Amino acid sequence: MPTQEVMVRSATTEDLPNIKHCAKLAYQKYIERMQREPAPMHADFAKLIDRNAVAVATSGHKFAGFVVFYKRDNHTHLENVAVQPELAGQGIGRILITHVEQQAIKHGITRIELYTNEVMHENFGLYKHLGYTETDRREEDGFNRVFYSKKL
Repeated sequence: MPTQEVMVRSATTEDLPNIKHCAKLAYQKYIERMQREPAPMHADFAKLIDRNAVAVATSGHKFAGFVVFYKRDNHTHLENVAVQPELAGQGIGRILITHVEQQAIKHGITRIELYTNEVMHENFGLYKHLGYTETDRREEDGFNRVFYSKKL
């Protein structure tokens, strides 16, 4: 668990540099495995912030990570979750995912869907532990993705 309390709030444009930097640091380890940069490294975070689709986590006064999520059809789509590498393994990713679930429930949405790349196998255990079920594996947008769903 984090040594300081983790707070989650909606992202603002002032968070943009930290979000971009966090995405770069969190996803760079996958470049060699994928032979290309992961999609989150090219996300239009400014547009996502404008759509109110990004929340950030802070620990103390330090930026700890972020999550991108939005309503899609009849579910909430969890697009991206990233934690500062030096804070990985402290439960911040879980806190961010729990925030997404709470927001979905608040808005009457009863299902979360997400995907990850098949080479990001470190994530599989976390999603299973949090109650997500693998629903599909397929190539999409040039990436080999593993799809998960959770009924709330």
